[in-house]
Amino acid sequence: MTTMGITERKERERQERRKTILNGARELILQQGVERVSMEDIARKTELSKATLYLYFSGKEVIFNEIGEEAARIFLERLKPISESGLTGIKAMKSLWRSYVEMFGDSDEMIIIFKVRSFLNPGLPFVSMESERESPHVDAILAAIKTIIDQCKDEGIFDPNLDSDMATRLLLSMFSQAVDSAARMSPEARKSPVVLNEMVKYFQIIICGFAKEGVDRSSLDIMDFLG
Repeated sequence: MTTMGITERKERERQERRKTILNGARELILQQGVERVSMEDIARKTELSKATLYLYFSGKEVIFNEIGEEAARIFLERLKPISESGLTGIKAMKSLWRSYVEMFGDSDEMIIIFKVRSFLNPGLPFVSMESERESPHVDAILAAIKTIIDQCKDEGIFDPNLDSDMATRLLLSMFSQAVDSAARMSPEARKSPVVLNEMVKYFQIIICGFAKEGVDRSSLDIMDFLG
C-alpha cells in the first residue's frame, strides 16, 4: 500500500471513530439527559478508553457542542425551503410550525438542540439575539424565524410595532418548553393528537397576540397544519 493509501485509510478510521463517539454520546443524552453524561459513560458506551476519547475531543462539552451543531444544522435544512419558497408571511409561519411539529414527533433533533444548548449555556435564555455565545447554526435559525415575523409585519398581518426580537424569543421559549416535556415522552406519545392539539393551541394564542388590530383571525388558523 502506498503512503497516500495508508494516510487515507488512517483518516477514514479517524473519522469513523469520531462518528462512533458522537453517536454514542448522542444516544446517552437521549437516554439519561445531558447533565448526567460523563466522559466515563461515553467511553463505556463506545468501548473506548478515556485516553482515546481525549485524543479526539478535549472534553464532553466539545462533544456536546458538535452534536448540538449537527442537530441545529438538520433543523436549519428544514427551514431553507420555507425561506426560499416565496410564501406569504403567514404561510411561511404555518410552514415553520409544520416543520417543528414533524421534527417534534419524528426525530430527536429538537430535543438535542434545546438540551445541549441549555447545558452549554446555563442561565442563558434560549434566544439571545445579541449573544456571541450562540452557534452559527442556531444564529441562522433565529434569523430565519425573525425574517418570517418581519415579513408578517410588512404584509400587515402582525402589529407593525411588534418587537421582532422579543417575538422570536417568545416563540422559541414555547418550543423549548414543549421539547422539555417531550424529552420525557416516548416517540409515540410525542405524536399523540392530544399532545399536538395542545401545542397548536399555545402556538395559536401566541401568533394571534402578534396580530395587527383588525386582522381576520381566521387567516391565522393553523389547525389544518396537523394534517
